[in-house]
Amino acid sequence: MRAAVVRTFGGPEAVEVVETERPEPGARQVRIRVAASALNPVDAGVRAGVFGGAGKQIGLGWDIAGTVDATGVATAWSVGDEVVALDYGMVEPLGAHAEYVVVDTDAVAEAPATVDAVHAATLPLNALTAVQALDLLELTPGQSLLVTGAAGAVGGYAVQLAAHRGVTVTGLAREGDAELVRSLGAAHVTSVEAGAFDAVLDAAVLGETALAWVRDGGAYTGVIPQAQPASVRGVRTAAVEVSADGARLAELVRLVDERVLTPRVAETFALDDAAKAHARLAEGGVRGRLVLVP
Repeated sequence: MRAAVVRTFGGPEAVEVVETERPEPGARQVRIRVAASALNPVDAGVRAGVFGGAGKQIGLGWDIAGTVDATGVATAWSVGDEVVALDYGMVEPLGAHAEYVVVDTDAVAEAPATVDAVHAATLPLNALTAVQALDLLELTPGQSLLVTGAAGAVGGYAVQLAAHRGVTVTGLAREGDAELVRSLGAAHVTSVEAGAFDAVLDAAVLGETALAWVRDGGAYTGVIPQAQPASVRGVRTAAVEVSADGARLAELVRLVDERVLTPRVAETFALDDAAKAHARLAEGGVRGRLVLVP
């Protein structure tokens, strides 16, 4: 099968599409024939060597939308099931940017019925990150939340999820994205923030700058594991480390089918053009996700 990998670190040109053995599922695992897989900033980090692994092949890709192709023992999934899943891992030999991928059965959820596989592929990593970050903030209806990077993939899902929970959301975004962010459910949109919020979800990774916008005794959550700023003024700080959770992913799928969440695709690329997709991501200004199609 074909898979996108890196064997040396660098820019988009470091991405290779190689022929490799098709993986086999073990106990409590399923193999999925990948129909689509989103490209995320973490893939660019892996490619550049941010997470280590020098001297070996590293697979790219975390998001999966596709069809169960084979199962190990002790799984409730069947061949032919249409699914989505998160393939959690930084420096494994193969990732989700491949024709087939093996994941643990409890990382899998039934695919949305209302969107195609390309759009479904934008859900696992970004929506799970958003909902797990919101969980850390422990907000109640009526409280105020600032989402930085509100027009981005994680930020956009966070806006929709928080608004659905009855939280009053302000989105921090460029002026040109204001209409988009309002359409996602933000009560207010700003491009230059001033004020104090009950909480900040820092999808734009502004760090201490965003922390300053939290009221005394409020909460801050970042999206890079263990990289949150130190607590000040009694502000509780944390950073989400996304986990593969099929049950939680199923809840997010339900919200897609209920039109609460809006998967957004910026552009699609063939798997063989993975390096081109990385180059497009590096250009910036992408609204929605770039998606690879094997």
